[in-house]
Amino acid sequence: MIYLDTSFLAPLFREEATSKKVADFVSRQAAGTLAVSKWTGVEFASLVSRDVRMGMLTATQGRHLVDEFGSVVASSLFVFAPNSYDFELAGEYVANFATHLRAPDALHLAVAHNNGAEFVATLDEGMLAAAKRLKIPAKRVIR
Repeated sequence: MIYLDTSFLAPLFREEATSKKVADFVSRQAAGTLAVSKWTGVEFASLVSRDVRMGMLTATQGRHLVDEFGSVVASSLFVFAPNSYDFELAGEYVANFATHLRAPDALHLAVAHNNGAEFVATLDEGMLAAAKRLKIPAKRVIR
């Protein structure tokens, strides 16, 4: 199972320089091999909310993006529900100050680790560095 963090999925729904490469990577994966967590949806909604607040999207456009994200996730990806063990491990990751992890990224790594993900696909360089330090397999699968 490959765990996709929010930074990796966002370009599928928002036009970014990496959008085509992310879409190509996702389309090459076998059905049932990609996963996210419930947290990914919260983080994506927060990203869209920021765009609405900044006037980059209307509220209607934002709602459409959040709904589209939810629909794609529900129909195409395995969804892990973070539990108390995930939050506990995320807290340990954040308290390891050398990782420089923010809580949201720590939770992604904890969920992926606790659920035996093959690796975390991310575009976040900070998360990649922290995962390496924590010996959690993570990759920037596109260039």
